Amino acid sequence: MSLLQPELYSASCIKRFEKPVLTKDDIPYDASLIFNAGVAKYSGKYVMVFRNDYGPTEETYPAVKFRTSLGLAESTDGIHWTVSEKTIFDNKSLLPTDELKRFYDPRIIVIDGKPYLCMAMDTAHGVRGCIAEAAEDFSSFNIISASVPDNRNMVLFPEKINGKYVRLERPFPVYSRGRDRFDLWLSNSPDLVFWGESELVLGVEDVPYANDKIGPAAPPVKTEKGWLTLFHAVDIDEARGKNGWEKTWKKRYCAGIMLLDLNEPSKVIGMSKLPLIAPETYYETESGFRQQVIFPGGMILEPDGEVKIYYGASDTVECLATAHVDDLLALCTESRK
Repeated sequence: MSLLQPELYSASCIKRFEKPVLTKDDIPYDASLIFNAGVAKYSGKYVMVFRNDYGPTEETYPAVKFRTSLGLAESTDGIHWTVSEKTIFDNKSLLPTDELKRFYDPRIIVIDGKPYLCMAMDTAHGVRGCIAEAAEDFSSFNIISASVPDNRNMVLFPEKINGKYVRLERPFPVYSRGRDRFDLWLSNSPDLVFWGESELVLGVEDVPYANDKIGPAAPPVKTEKGWLTLFHAVDIDEARGKNGWEKTWKKRYCAGIMLLDLNEPSKVIGMSKLPLIAPETYYETESGFRQQVIFPGGMILEPDGEVKIYYGASDTVECLATAHVDDLLALCTESRK
């Protein structure tokens, strides 16, 4: 396994499932890269909406361009998945003149028994973050809110806080702090449509293992001690080499964990100073499109205290790691001592 400097490792409480839980080989239609899925429990089962970038291979990239679809899968145990024969979105049906180019990186949030999707959307005039109402069977969705460019990585909290909907987001203003110096923010809404009262939650400078950018990951989980919240953190080193299909890939993505105040979720009350999940396995460090990438999109707290964390690895496969909620909370609270 190739090691990057500085060396980073996953927390000892993390237990990876023995192999990726979803790959292109599990998909009944054209598929290449299966990753960055949203996962939630809904109507007595696990539901996954996953990103599928398809078309090129390692040999034909970048001459052949990616297309993107959103696929749907269901599971009774959160480990073994049955994939729907139909996609819920595919940008191959769009015309070159269409303003919308694609949806990707979906997150699933259930609020008051109703499912929602947060997604990034590429348009002819920039990247926008959007919120959509999902059909009960997740076969379709309806956009109810979309940001101006440039914003993405949005996730909703699973309930109102102080009478308002709350979301985490990552604007990326390239002119204010320089390229790829992006932070994690929070906004409020009375109706999921109009958003404001924005506040900085966490800056790149607050994360010891990030020097490039940070942002939201999976929707937060409510615990007695606070909102258990994942985020992604990126470090970059110009000395790094190829690390995937592209000519150069100098970044490394890790998953971090923090605790937000239950009533003031813009307030960080605890955070692990070390990564929760760092790239370590073969399919995270030596195989795939963009190696050295961990990107969580789903976190489920089970009744017995187990936490399931779903993450994309190397922008190529969807994976699962577990930990006990008490251990995750300890990682956050120990940092305050």
